[in-house]
Amino acid sequence: MKFHLKSLLYLSVTLLPTLAFAQDSLEKALQMPTEKKNVQATFKATKLINIQTNETIYKNELDFRVDHRFGDIAGSAGGIKNFFGLDQSTDIRIGFEYGISDRLSVGLSRAKGAGVVTQLYEGNLKYRLLEQTADDKIPVAVTLFGSTTISAAKASTDPTAANAFSEFQDRLTYVVQAVIARKFNSNFSVLVMPSYVHRNFTVFGDQNDMLALSVGGRIKITKRMAFVADYTIPFRDKNKEAYLESTLGTQYYKTLGAGLEFETGGHIFHLNFTNATAIQESQFITDTNTSWLKGQYRWGFSIARRFSFDKKKAK
Repeated sequence: MKFHLKSLLYLSVTLLPTLAFAQDSLEKALQMPTEKKNVQATFKATKLINIQTNETIYKNELDFRVDHRFGDIAGSAGGIKNFFGLDQSTDIRIGFEYGISDRLSVGLSRAKGAGVVTQLYEGNLKYRLLEQTADDKIPVAVTLFGSTTISAAKASTDPTAANAFSEFQDRLTYVVQAVIARKFNSNFSVLVMPSYVHRNFTVFGDQNDMLALSVGGRIKITKRMAFVADYTIPFRDKNKEAYLESTLGTQYYKTLGAGLEFETGGHIFHLNFTNATAIQESQFITDTNTSWLKGQYRWGFSIARRFSFDKKKAK
């Protein structure tokens, strides 16, 4: 009996660490792999004031958006005579975006256009290349945006005008952008966006290709309201810029927009102020010739409504 008891105790002392190690190894082997969590809703809408965000439309969802820009609030063209710009409209845009997948969306729009190049039809693609992860293994989100814009305006007979189109391809403008965004916390998000614009036809003496850099941000104020702003710097050829100023009297400026964003259930509403007269990337990057310092800024708004055609989500 004593022998059996000693043997049992010996076996217990010897085997317990082995069994404990084996159980621990089994638990690790059976443990489910942790799912990588992506950061959601870096921004609430696909655009800030003037520029794109990293957000896309999810699969089987449709985003309907209306943008409107009024006339100058102050300056020589503003004031009470046109009710601080409300009697005028520099640009209006109506657009649709549809989610082909959770990463890829396609868009179509029609804009009035600013200046002489008007009646703009745009097709665009937007693709989420990278998504920021909660563990910061991927610290930023990267989204690619590309668009082609066609002007249906009547061709001018003045060969030096920006709309002196002689061939169909003269009406085309291309834009390529990379949106690099980061959400620091639930209240603060920023983005940096390099852009490339190519215009097949321009006003005489202007450049066809242009690079630009934009920055933007969103600061949450309340549960449903946030402050949003963006700033775009176009890199113009100084010689061509000087030529246009001396011959046409045209000066070009960087674009600055700021405003408030309201989330109202299925709608995102923006109330904003900007010196850009145009809404489309193909125009506001290259052709902003109005200045905040001269009172040439305007009130604008945008409203976006999203619809879901996913039957599973609807259920």
